[in-house]
Amino acid sequence: MIYDIGIIGAGPVGLFVPFIAGIKKLSCITFESLDFIGGQCSALYPEKPIYDIPAFPYITAQDLISNLEEQSKKFAPKINLSESITHFEKEGDIFVLHTSKNNQFKVKSIILATGGGKFTPNRPPLKGIEEFENKSVFYSVTNKSLFTNKNIAIAGGGDSAVDWALSLSCIAKKIYFIHRRDKFKASPESISMLEELSRDGIVEFVIPFQLKSLKGENGMLQKLLVSSLSGEEKTLNVDTLLPFFGLMTDSSLVDVFGLEKHNGYVAVNKTNMQTSVKGIYAVGDIASYEGKLKLILSGFSEVASAVYDIKKLLYPDLIERFEYSTSIFAK
Repeated sequence: MIYDIGIIGAGPVGLFVPFIAGIKKLSCITFESLDFIGGQCSALYPEKPIYDIPAFPYITAQDLISNLEEQSKKFAPKINLSESITHFEKEGDIFVLHTSKNNQFKVKSIILATGGGKFTPNRPPLKGIEEFENKSVFYSVTNKSLFTNKNIAIAGGGDSAVDWALSLSCIAKKIYFIHRRDKFKASPESISMLEELSRDGIVEFVIPFQLKSLKGENGMLQKLLVSSLSGEEKTLNVDTLLPFFGLMTDSSLVDVFGLEKHNGYVAVNKTNMQTSVKGIYAVGDIASYEGKLKLILSGFSEVASAVYDIKKLLYPDLIERFEYSTSIFAK
């Protein structure tokens, strides 16, 4: 089968493509390097509230992903998880995509929706940490209930660390907040809320300290050793460690397609989101142009612009009048 669109990335913006493509009667297939959909929304802050999605006073990141998935179900989207694009070749106007699973797929156009690129969390340099990962050491929170009544150590000083400390404080037995400095990179409002929890004894600041070693059995954490820059050490009795030290991103996919760049991202024509290569489009955070706003809602608009242009590119002789979604779904 030759698909009209090959979508690379299944974050919130990438997940919107199958819905718009379905409305335009275009077939598509999505490739996601992770083993789940949702991108950073699902990997880093699934239960964090988002306030700038139209018609939702607030919605959690995971609920947004679930809603986008539900919205496109009418068109039975095909999503290949744990599969990334390694290289491609052209057969006339057709792109032949080669994947990490040694598969080949033919598409007439491509939409890149990879955000900042493939990402993996920065792992703390702790001996034997692999034994504890996904058992008592987690780099993301996908199910808050797993942390109910736990003694949790959260390490980091950015938004992710502070936000999760606030979110888990209502269900955890105790939270130790570890940071090597007394200054944070989170929003002032969130920091104020965290300081209030500290005054109430729900959160204990372990500052300025950094992680030194883990102790436990069979992957289950029992004690966490931390040390200060001056050499002072503390032992914390904890069940769980959540280290939030940012992400390593891999944007090599841009080089695979040989695309021109703008400010380190993919340069596009902002009227239709087409890149420097005909038939390849970019939307969301990976796309760059003058006046770009890195908002999810901007990405949704970019998807519509790209898909509508692809329809004209692939089927130039098709006369099609514009229809509102109400009339499309009433049929």
